[in-house]
Amino acid sequence: MVACDFFHIDRAVTLKRVHVFFVLEVAARHVHILGTTTNPDGPWTTQQARNPLMDLGVRTDNFRFLIRDRAGQFTASFDAVLADAGIQVVKIPPRRPKANCHAERFVGTVRREVTDRLLIINERHLKSVLDRCTSHYNHRRPHRARQLKPPRPDHPIPQSNHASVRRRPILGGLINEYEPAAA
Repeated sequence: MVACDFFHIDRAVTLKRVHVFFVLEVAARHVHILGTTTNPDGPWTTQQARNPLMDLGVRTDNFRFLIRDRAGQFTASFDAVLADAGIQVVKIPPRRPKANCHAERFVGTVRREVTDRLLIINERHLKSVLDRCTSHYNHRRPHRARQLKPPRPDHPIPQSNHASVRRRPILGGLINEYEPAAA
């Protein structure tokens, strides 16, 4: 099962709103940023749905359901692209964001840990920040639903019996990664 949603970020200088479209693999808690735009209309959203389906190829068989809200960006063509891939679209009830709780949790995490503490200059800066943030989220950040393991660790996870811990700042110290220090 996957969940998708949009969240927005206002740029610092122009105050222009940029919308971020993402998909979250619910079981693995692995997130994919599909795109950013200032105008998230139906054709743009449909194209963003096509791109990962082409990249995933056979892996689309692993996903049977996509949870989404009833926003105007999700058109009939968006649903048709997913239906052609064998993915059933499940719309949440109107005005019930908790029904898409996994996606909303990711949005809250990104806001609390990064975007509420950082001034975004332009879309290139936003993409750079989102790349670092999702890399941390997917490869290093512990998740309670996964017994405090990241979705797809990029290094072996050592046993937690070490007395000292080493901190590594990410995004200028907005996010910190912790790992056991060598004895």
